[in-house]
Amino acid sequence: MKPAHNPAHNPAHNPAHNPAPNPDLLDYQSMTAQDIDQMVALEQSVYPMPWSRGNFLDALNCAYPAWVLRDTSGALLGYFLLMTMVDEAHLLNLAVRLERQGLGLGRFMLDKALACARGLGMESMLLEVRPSNTRALALYARHGFLHVGLRKAYYPAPGQQREDAIVMRRAL
Repeated sequence: MKPAHNPAHNPAHNPAHNPAPNPDLLDYQSMTAQDIDQMVALEQSVYPMPWSRGNFLDALNCAYPAWVLRDTSGALLGYFLLMTMVDEAHLLNLAVRLERQGLGLGRFMLDKALACARGLGMESMLLEVRPSNTRALALYARHGFLHVGLRKAYYPAPGQQREDAIVMRRAL
């Protein structure tokens, strides 16, 4: 008899099969203006309605906590940006290079974002995520984020449509 399908046996769906990336092979540093062109290119490759260059420049000009992740050759692998308000961090954007997704880098970046927020004295983290972004939803749920609300027609979507945003929060 053929065993029932078990998602835990699929390495792409089981974090235990995607060990944490080796930090010795990664360069993690604060975002600078020199990073923006590569961030815009990465953003355009992974999101249907990407942030603009102006969005990234605004975040940099506002001095939002923003970090980039590169490999030892200097290639941009991912980034995250936070906004802090009183005692809560808002994860504005987190992205991982498309061909490097599923290797634990999103988990690594989210861990870094949470550590950054804790280091800034934040007590919780809030984020919005598209319902269609099932990989991100699973990552956030595995990290203890809970669904706390819904923002109707929050995101622009192709064809002049709008997509809701699931609001998630986690205590730090």
